[in-house]
Amino acid sequence: MASNYIYTSRDHKFIFKEWLDMGKVFGFDAFKDYYSVDDIDNILDQALKVAREVTAPSRDDNELIQAQFNEGKVTVPPSFKEAYWFLNQNGWGGSNEDEETEGHMPQTLFRACIEYQMAANAALMPYILATAGAATLITNFGSEHVKNLYKEKMYSGEWSGTMCLTEPNAGTDVGDLLTRAYPTEVEGIYRIKGTKCFITGGEQDITENIIHLVLARVEGAKPGTRGISLFAVPKMWVDDDGNIVGSNDVNCVGIEHKMGIKGSATCVMAFGEDNQCRGYILGNPPDAEGRGEGMAQMFQMMNGARMETGHAALSETALAYNNAVAYATERIQGRPITNSKAERMPIIKHEDVRRMLLDLKAYVEALRALIFRTYYYFDIVQYSKDPDEVRRVKARLEVNTPIVKAYCSDRAWELTAEAMQVFGGNGYSEEYPIAELCRDVKIYSIWEGTNYIQSMDLIGRKWMMGKGKVFADWLAEIEEFATANAGVAGFEKEMAILLRAVNAYKEIQSTIASYFMDQKISMMPLYATRILQASGELICGQLILEQALLAQKKIGELGSDHYDYPFYNGKVNAAKYFVRNIVPNIFKILEVVKEGDTSVLDIVEEAFLV
Repeated sequence: MASNYIYTSRDHKFIFKEWLDMGKVFGFDAFKDYYSVDDIDNILDQALKVAREVTAPSRDDNELIQAQFNEGKVTVPPSFKEAYWFLNQNGWGGSNEDEETEGHMPQTLFRACIEYQMAANAALMPYILATAGAATLITNFGSEHVKNLYKEKMYSGEWSGTMCLTEPNAGTDVGDLLTRAYPTEVEGIYRIKGTKCFITGGEQDITENIIHLVLARVEGAKPGTRGISLFAVPKMWVDDDGNIVGSNDVNCVGIEHKMGIKGSATCVMAFGEDNQCRGYILGNPPDAEGRGEGMAQMFQMMNGARMETGHAALSETALAYNNAVAYATERIQGRPITNSKAERMPIIKHEDVRRMLLDLKAYVEALRALIFRTYYYFDIVQYSKDPDEVRRVKARLEVNTPIVKAYCSDRAWELTAEAMQVFGGNGYSEEYPIAELCRDVKIYSIWEGTNYIQSMDLIGRKWMMGKGKVFADWLAEIEEFATANAGVAGFEKEMAILLRAVNAYKEIQSTIASYFMDQKISMMPLYATRILQASGELICGQLILEQALLAQKKIGELGSDHYDYPFYNGKVNAAKYFVRNIVPNIFKILEVVKEGDTSVLDIVEEAFLV
């Protein structure tokens, strides 16, 4: 796989230097003494070099060695450990998430560096990213004592971290969890007892300690999600001076044998089998009415993880696309349809191969635009001192986050399959990287909340936020863009399609509202995933057109003889393709929603078994 790590930084340089206002981000107090736009090229090039030379070589062991379980212990490939320590010790790991670290990068820029690493080894990065997310929760909600024990060693990667939500009987329905927490004689410390499953990095031999963030219900707390609290539960107990003093009754009882990302240990964890497991509560214990703070706390990490999930899906898709392009330029097969006697030619000259490649290119650039516009919002919310700006941008984040997670991961599965099609029979062979990429990429539509859950969050909650104003403003921004640019030469058709798509989306909303008013509640979950798809296509249509307008202007300045002309020409045509070929899916979704077909609800369950 290392030889198949084909990746470039060109699109990111365009995003940061020509599209997003990174000067604004670098002007925030946290960054102004450390970074400027002039630093972007060097940072991206260095990150890509690390991905190519350090991270990518470890991917070969993802399937050759995998994560192994033996008598309660999990081992990962030695190359994973080497890459893990290199990334953490050289500033490409969790330390950048520590806001107190001098010279930490803004999210917008750092996440491009992470993209290169995720594409290089999808199974390695969860060990790093989950640890950083857990450390941030401890920083935000832990007592000073807990922070002193764990924060520094987690951000440095010396100790790792996990997120423990899922149980055998409670996956999406977290409120049904059975894990319990019992107060001890020491304030803030609880006995923990329960089982968690599908825990990424729950056990491994990379770090000597693992800090598990465990959702549990304190005895007597409310049922459902309202009564859940969050606990920092170390694999090894640590004394007040930070020294490991012994095990904490935390045991791995098995790992999952998965379709992909086989080097990432997905564990079943048992807490307190001998009633000796202890953990620190984060935040306050349940109040007098039995309400805990755990779910609200965990959602902070989950939202970050959902962004990472959509981004990881994009990174795998981009790698598949880059490999497909390379293969298509080298593979000699067939002759032009217009001249059967001509010389055989590279398959990139065949019309349908070009269609598949442009489909991949358009999606990759559109999804990346969505992801980095959203990370840009993260930086503004975190560092802007303008309360009105923060309020407005935070609202955009609320809408974009489930779209990034679900739309990017759903498309990634389809697009890696399309990349395989470019390879023909060779794509199905293990000699080429696409088969592994297909296996690895599927997980992203499932973990961190299935995409159906994201779609229900979008239409059931985000549509209604602020009495509908949050989403209305989100739609209005797209509409205003299309209206303002309706007369731009060369893009009249695209802007008209986008404006029509906005109106179609509004009609989808009104149709769902009418179903709700008529007590046809089941129509909401029936159409939710398709509505999220429409949401993704709408916002991506706007963003890729924004980029195309800049690219068209650049072509006018540079001319077609300039060495960078192919890049900008690609931007323009990828945008035209996306808007003309993908955005119209919204019109079909509207048609289906208005039709109100209830065959899914009307079919008897026994019919599925015939």
